[in-house]
Amino acid sequence: MDLPTLWFIAVAVLWTGFLLLEGFDFGVAALLPVLARGDADEKRADKNLMLRTIGPVWDGNEVWLITAVGAVFAAFPGWYASWLPSMYLAFVLVLLGLIIRAVAFEWRHQEHDERWDAAWTRVITTGSLIAAVGIGGALGATTLGLPIGADGYRVGGAFSWFGWPVLLGGVAVLAYSMVHGAVFLALKTEGPLRLRARTFALRWSPLAALPLLAWAGLVVLRSGGLVSTVLWLLAALAVVVTWTRLKVDREGQAFLGWALVLLASTGAIFGAGYPTVLASTVDPAFDVLVSTASVSDYTLTVMTWVAAFGLPVVLGYQSWTYWVFRKRLTAEPELDHAAA
Repeated sequence: MDLPTLWFIAVAVLWTGFLLLEGFDFGVAALLPVLARGDADEKRADKNLMLRTIGPVWDGNEVWLITAVGAVFAAFPGWYASWLPSMYLAFVLVLLGLIIRAVAFEWRHQEHDERWDAAWTRVITTGSLIAAVGIGGALGATTLGLPIGADGYRVGGAFSWFGWPVLLGGVAVLAYSMVHGAVFLALKTEGPLRLRARTFALRWSPLAALPLLAWAGLVVLRSGGLVSTVLWLLAALAVVVTWTRLKVDREGQAFLGWALVLLASTGAIFGAGYPTVLASTVDPAFDVLVSTASVSDYTLTVMTWVAAFGLPVVLGYQSWTYWVFRKRLTAEPELDHAAA
């Protein structure tokens, strides 16, 4: 296997890891106004409990986004130079969403005032929605197509990038993340919140999977082969497995099943798209390819050695974090502001 192909696989893995881990963060935040029930105090307790489930891990999960974008920049500057400037406004919105989300996480528990809590909770939800839709839209555009000309630059005005691939990708990531967050909450909490989260996931998981399956199916139909087709079928089967496991209250197995939906879908998308890293809607001849977008083999060799030493450390540290915070959480009013 040549180094450009190896790094294409690495980039695909990094984006998949980000969507898998940050996906339930986005989902939990999006579900804050949906699953919190009861009077004002009960809603506040529910929201505190929901945020405590992701409190120890949300910032570590964002590292996958930084690494994914950094890998695209370092290994495939041609891809980066065509993709990010073409969707400049969208990426600015994503960045702002991530910033206000991070600020809200840090500031929310600085005061014990109800209005203060409510305001920053809304900011967490808003920032997460913007980031999820924006990142999904950007990935949808790079795999389904952008108006890229022969010179690798966007054709048209500032909003020429906005089209159905962006909408499909944004809806797919948001819908997947909301069910992902619900299954995560069912796995991580006890009491009424756990039941409501499981009910939400059971009701909406078949519908929420449709945009992601449609996205993967379109890429497979355009340029896929046997392997990518099998992966798409595996993703569809995993939706059924997830639903049946939720039906019998097996949250752990349902979480693995829903994770498999994403793993198989992104595998089908990136696998069917290869060797194209950025599809052009103007002319297929203008597609940005792995071979033309990558840096020299020498640079990729250096990057490979660095990744070989650094990646196990990062994976080990993050695995340890999840192991330490693996237990279910219950509503404990005295801890409401500790880890929110």
